[in-house]
Amino acid sequence: MQKTYRIGQIVPSSNTTMETEIPAMLMARQQIRPERFTFHSSRMRMKKVVKEELAAMDAESDRCAVELSDARVDVLGYACLVAIMAMGHGYHRVSEQRLQAHTAANGADAPVITSAGALVNGLQVIGARRIAVVAPYMKPLTELVVDYIRNEGYEVADYRALEIPDNLEVGRHDPARLPGIVAQMDTRGVDAIVLSACVQMPSLPAIAKVEALTGKPVVTAAVATTYAMLKALDLEPVVPGAGALLSGAY
Repeated sequence: MQKTYRIGQIVPSSNTTMETEIPAMLMARQQIRPERFTFHSSRMRMKKVVKEELAAMDAESDRCAVELSDARVDVLGYACLVAIMAMGHGYHRVSEQRLQAHTAANGADAPVITSAGALVNGLQVIGARRIAVVAPYMKPLTELVVDYIRNEGYEVADYRALEIPDNLEVGRHDPARLPGIVAQMDTRGVDAIVLSACVQMPSLPAIAKVEALTGKPVVTAAVATTYAMLKALDLEPVVPGAGALLSGAY
């Protein structure tokens, strides 16, 4: 019998990308595997990507987890990387445990994935130690993200901060610009490229091109989240056209 899984996402109110990229990947998977997916979201308020708004927004994630567990989702994704990383080193572990406890208390225990945790774990899966990172944030927040990733044991050899403060504008950034941005970076000695250290900056259409141009595996926060969700559901983490991590090689 064909099984259908309910995918829950805790989404910033101004995010317009995670509800397109995650479903796009899982719908692409449906072309090659039997499992089916439905998609369900709960939102936390956030308009400007600044530390104060991120902290206030993170406090709303508890409510969102309970709301999604009311729908008996099979897995929850916390779809904001920088909100987690802005709360301090290793906070993705704290958040995942707390939010899962809320689902269990509501009688609907479900694994919780944060895009922050998924990204650092996804880099480990492909064996990357030295990476290059593209992020849309202002420079101080980008440096905070880079510091968080370094604290998890990775060397960030080069990074670009695109300095887009408005979250809606981040969602409008044209992914066709990403290959040109990466071309200006020093990627010679890196093991992998993080093409979007942000679940709001669209990147899915550019992954294959950047892999072809650089000869390096490319991951994004959305790709890593999809990988982690599939692993949490005990499903084969394979999606056509979504880069190395979801190629089926891992």
